[in-house]
Amino acid sequence: MSSPDTTSPDTTSPETPGTPGANAGPGILDVAAVTEAMRGTSVQGIGYRELAERFGTPLYVYDGDLLTATVTGLRRALHPALEVFYSLKANPNISVFAALRAGGARAEVSSLVELRTALAAGTEPENILFLGPGKSEEELAACLDTGVYAVVCESFAELDRTERLAAARRIRQRVLLRVNPALAISGSRLTMGGKPRQFGIDEAQVLAAGDLTTRYRHADVAGIQVYLGTRILDAGVLGKNTRYILDLAERISAATGIRLDAVDIGGGLGVPYFDGEAELGPAEAGREINPLLDAFTAAHPRTRLIMESGRYLAARAGVYVLGVRYVKESLGERFAVADGGTHHHMAAVGIGSFVKRNFPAVLLSDREAGEPRPWNVTGPLCTPNDSLLKQAELPDLVPGDLLGVLNSGAYGPSASPGLFLSHGFPAEVLVTGGRAHLVRERDRPEDLLRPQRLVTAAGPAGAAVVPAADRGGLPR
Repeated sequence: MSSPDTTSPDTTSPETPGTPGANAGPGILDVAAVTEAMRGTSVQGIGYRELAERFGTPLYVYDGDLLTATVTGLRRALHPALEVFYSLKANPNISVFAALRAGGARAEVSSLVELRTALAAGTEPENILFLGPGKSEEELAACLDTGVYAVVCESFAELDRTERLAAARRIRQRVLLRVNPALAISGSRLTMGGKPRQFGIDEAQVLAAGDLTTRYRHADVAGIQVYLGTRILDAGVLGKNTRYILDLAERISAATGIRLDAVDIGGGLGVPYFDGEAELGPAEAGREINPLLDAFTAAHPRTRLIMESGRYLAARAGVYVLGVRYVKESLGERFAVADGGTHHHMAAVGIGSFVKRNFPAVLLSDREAGEPRPWNVTGPLCTPNDSLLKQAELPDLVPGDLLGVLNSGAYGPSASPGLFLSHGFPAEVLVTGGRAHLVRERDRPEDLLRPQRLVTAAGPAGAAVVPAADRGGLPR
């Protein structure tokens, strides 16, 4: 995986390297070149074998330069008034977010830890949105005390709570209403709206709410947020969604009297994981939605336009590196039992899917490889669900080989059951400027035992399993 040749030359930015590609325009990420570069045995000139020997496996490796280039390229392809907010839920590692922030990404957060992560990375409060259907009073209070740009309220009850907390502080807090639209879409791999959902307030309920400007004095309702679906790979679907959301914003403003300080059109840009899925290039997305945004900004020049993106910004830049421990045959099928699996990369396992489909994967060992044959790649867990790859075409594998699961920069460790069988989470490494940096330590047994308290009939109640000062080993 190599960052350099992934953007097309920008005549206005001579420092941007690269070669043009089918999906690229001036300064826009060439996704075809990125996809091909990801299949190499090194990242920015550092071999995966070297990284594995230094940091151990399993291991997540992120290309920091590619993260920055991805958000920069997307912003250049889209309307200049449209701001890109990174959804930290996709990958909350602070160094991953810092690399995206270097390319101009703002922050969309959904927990106290994500809020603190965004602030610690240097994000200004006015560039932070806080979302989530079940915010606690502590989370809402933190938003108000921090002064985030907007709290996205997902029910009238949450709006009432925000009003009460803001009144107690004698402040006004900007609020966007998350609206569950009447539009049901196709072309989204995961539908988030347009049907009964825990997210947002139904469009009809918002339109029937009456004047919201006098009902709330401290919760300053001043815009809407709509998120219809994720993993969208069709620019036409993106355009249809955007058109509907912009029209809905105007209808809600007229019906309720609220200002349109901001309109969050969601996003949901996808990444092709599986055979038969086509890439949605940033230039293609821009051609579809930029004319719509031109018309809207002409009518609403002071409205802040927001797009959320998580998977699209982070996925391509990550590789899940695992080591082969054993190889075997069972009833005519080949198995490679690796040191990583479901507990670190639930998305690749595909639980919940009717048909198991494989993420793209490659042999990272720098050796001569024979003709590919079908392999099942499984992890160390005591469950048949621990299957990363099923009948994937790979060269003959031997113990000690390294495999890389590509497109793994989003929804990896933080979206996986890392504590299952008490293996813990893997190390994470960011490569930037040709140097590798450990950005998350691997969990050790004492890390998992330390928060626990042992209660026995004979011993002291609540005794620590691992003393707080002991980081060197386990109790004897």
